[in-house]
Amino acid sequence: MLSTLVVLQMGVMGIVLLITKPSMIADGLKKQGYPANTAIPIMVVEIVCALLYAIPQTSVLGAILLTGYLGGAVATHVRASEPWFMPVIFGVLVWLGLFLRDPRVRALVPLRKV
Repeated sequence: MLSTLVVLQMGVMGIVLLITKPSMIADGLKKQGYPANTAIPIMVVEIVCALLYAIPQTSVLGAILLTGYLGGAVATHVRASEPWFMPVIFGVLVWLGLFLRDPRVRALVPLRKV
């Protein structure tokens, strides 16, 4: 369920925005100090990371890449003195969703009862 939320928000919404409002994305990036022509490559990276996360065989790689992508988003928002907590929350959701759906991750991070 959490993984679906992450994939829908980052993958599907990324595709929809890229198709319907590329100028809005470019304007937002320009406001953050990025050149307008970086909008499409950045959105493609986001979509590819989300797709890798959605595929069970590549989900750990996708989670690692999404963590890096979201870390860049946090850095951008901190530099612009904007609220930065949403990318952090999504990063937690990425790993929590993976923890709940993948027994390999649960084996790496065992939660112990006290």
